[in-house]
Amino acid sequence: MDVWRLLLTPASIGAWNMAVDEALLEEVGRGDSPSILRLYAWNPPCLSLGYAQPLSDVDLPRLEQRGWHLVRRPTGGRAILHTDELTYSVIASTREPRLAGSLLESYEHLSGALLAALQHLGLPAAMQARLASRRIATLNPVCFEVPSSYEITVGGKKLVGSAQARRQGGILQHGSLPLCGELTRITQVLAFPDEVSRAEAAARLLERATTVEVSLGRGVMWEEAARAFIAAFAGKLELDLQPVALTAMEEARAAELVESKYTHPRWTERTSG
Repeated sequence: MDVWRLLLTPASIGAWNMAVDEALLEEVGRGDSPSILRLYAWNPPCLSLGYAQPLSDVDLPRLEQRGWHLVRRPTGGRAILHTDELTYSVIASTREPRLAGSLLESYEHLSGALLAALQHLGLPAAMQARLASRRIATLNPVCFEVPSSYEITVGGKKLVGSAQARRQGGILQHGSLPLCGELTRITQVLAFPDEVSRAEAAARLLERATTVEVSLGRGVMWEEAARAFIAAFAGKLELDLQPVALTAMEEARAAELVESKYTHPRWTERTSG
């Protein structure tokens, strides 16, 4: 049983959340930290774009009108509206045996732990190995509308959206578990040619994705979901998860990345479309 760090960080702005994940990836990649399971939330709501997703997918006036933030992730995939959710990140060395193999193989290993976490909550979740066609993945701006490899579903509807990046000897995988709320809110801040197209996208999203509350028939607080994740990762991956805080060096590096990258137009607008 190996020791990993367990980080429970308070709800923060999107730029800070992404900066912390990257700062931790650098630490782990250098060998200065053991692998990490981090659980967190977002305040205020934040729309995150995948690494290569065009900014033109976003209706910026609508986003600003609602007071929601915008951030670009260091990982791939499509847009996610982060609100009313538990977000997890796994940061590990490329030498970590639990994430050995290709990107898809490591994703499958972690999906097993995610599946166990949902089962801890009483959800009849399943893992389906399926791929979206390149055309669907390219044209669709919403993460939860696009099928993914080793997708976790309840009643055939997508429940967890995850993405992974590898660099400098480290692996970062983070993902979103919607706990409650109206999933179609994301369509209100994305760009569509007309309101009919927006309504059609919202209807498709409800057909293809769900939340914990809808699937379980009761509300689940962030703390309950976090306990399920901790128990599942510890049991499924045979880990000794040690609760710790960010180090002063990690805090400082995250603050630097907020200013130099995650709130900077050079990064946010890197793919304008």
